[in-house]
Amino acid sequence: MLSFAGMQKFLVIQTAFIGDAVLATGLIEKLHEHFPEASIDFLVRKGNEGLFKKHPFLHEVLIWNKKKNKYLHLLQLLFKLRSKQYDVVVNVQRFAATGFLTAFCGAKLTVGFDKNPFSRFFSKKITHAVSEENEALHEIERNHSLISFFTDEVPAKPRLYPCDADETAVEILKNNAYICIAPASVWFTKQFPPHKWISFIHQLPAHLKVYLLGAPGDFGICQEIDSQCSHLDVENLAGKLSFLESAALMKDARMNYVNDSAPMHFASAVNAPVAAVYCSTLLAFGFGPLSDKSFIVETREKLNCRPCGLHGKKACPQQHFNCANTIQNQQLLELINGVIESASLNR
Repeated sequence: MLSFAGMQKFLVIQTAFIGDAVLATGLIEKLHEHFPEASIDFLVRKGNEGLFKKHPFLHEVLIWNKKKNKYLHLLQLLFKLRSKQYDVVVNVQRFAATGFLTAFCGAKLTVGFDKNPFSRFFSKKITHAVSEENEALHEIERNHSLISFFTDEVPAKPRLYPCDADETAVEILKNNAYICIAPASVWFTKQFPPHKWISFIHQLPAHLKVYLLGAPGDFGICQEIDSQCSHLDVENLAGKLSFLESAALMKDARMNYVNDSAPMHFASAVNAPVAAVYCSTLLAFGFGPLSDKSFIVETREKLNCRPCGLHGKKACPQQHFNCANTIQNQQLLELINGVIESASLNR
């Protein structure tokens, strides 16, 4: 029988999208809490490694390049993992590629979800539970189930660690009261429309600066919004800040307005105030904000087409997108004024 007290080398695997990688940092927090002297590595997809620059609890960030020689690189990764002789490998994903790595990495203990095609080869497989209608299960709780049997029953919140250089890079942007808006999403039905953001910005208090945040690929939508607010104090920062610089800026914002997407998890990971606009998806799916000051903004109309799926879609199946278009400006504005404190999730 394995002695967990002797476990000194851990690997956490999460090579999905950036928001998923942020949520998986709760495992790093919990592992460090219980094994403070242990060496913890994190395997992520190429492009997400910038989130973990100078992370205080990580020994090494390993990278899987999925866009170039994907499976050759996967095989190379396997040999690298075997050479490291991990005590414990925890796989958060349910896909075959990372299941292959987990099953044959040579670790003393391998843990993953039962829905992974390679789970039969894991030392321990955990039931992947989904949220029930009357009992929402957050993703961090699902993730934590992978390590609860050798840590404790309390999931740790995700956390990012902007360093001094990240803080310095955005310090000049914090001279006046401001809010941040991250208007983009990979999925159309998760994205509050640009014209709705524009209308909201026009009704904001005049003293508030507005920063538009996003990746380089989000510059276009941010520029569309900025161009319609040229007479207001709005600045397009899409593609100009790193992930951690964006998180450092969000931390001191009066409010951060986001979609059900990665920037919501950035806010949670630095405990920044956040208002998450939910269009086609629901909080009950288990990916909601975790900041102490968290708010959900969604339509107040009863729509029989909502939700239209667990994930976002490329277009509204009903062609009206009422789950977004029926959200009123006042729902966003009253959060700035602190009118509905009771709406905070207070997680």
